[in-house]
Amino acid sequence: MSHVTLVMMDEYLRRSGEAFDYAPAEATWSCHNFARREMIDRWNRDLPAAHRVREDSVWFPDPADPAAYDQRIADADGIDFFLLASGASDGHVAFNPPASARESRTRIIELTESTRRDNLQTFPAFGTLDAVPTHGISVGIDTIASAREAVMVLWGKSKAESLRKVESNQGYDSAWPATVIHECARGEIIADRDAADAVETMTSASTEVADDRKPTSR
Repeated sequence: MSHVTLVMMDEYLRRSGEAFDYAPAEATWSCHNFARREMIDRWNRDLPAAHRVREDSVWFPDPADPAAYDQRIADADGIDFFLLASGASDGHVAFNPPASARESRTRIIELTESTRRDNLQTFPAFGTLDAVPTHGISVGIDTIASAREAVMVLWGKSKAESLRKVESNQGYDSAWPATVIHECARGEIIADRDAADAVETMTSASTEVADDRKPTSR
């Protein structure tokens, strides 16, 4: 794993005067903490030192200079593979909210309430919506679309609406940013049975309602 570079897509921010700093790395919901706990520590635990992911190979965008992240990625010959997920209620991907421009790049984003509510569901440790940060730094839609390969993972019944909307589009729809998967050179959608079954249930219910509204003749 010593050749691997982890290009993290986003991080929560906290305001420090007129500037922004990363959320505390010790917070269980922070992306720094997630990278350490769920990836680096797990992968490196049983590997010889020479084979481990290096500390300097975990990248995060710098809130002091967001645009430098895209340049750093370009200088490294681009992203080989992005692993994506979608917000359940608004289709945000990374922290890109609905109405994000196709050409958007890494930037500081004021998080929408729907995104913050989704994140509260993902990380109950927040406790309340007020505890969820109001800003984050995130790669942009164009940053994601520039990857050579990407997978959109939609897991669980709560992602049924996102699965339905992503599958019903052929390209990027700014109303549902997760549709960026269609812009990647090699993009794949992976859903579990719970999400797929929920889509089928939604589709069936919609068809039944439509049938009920058809005029009848006698």
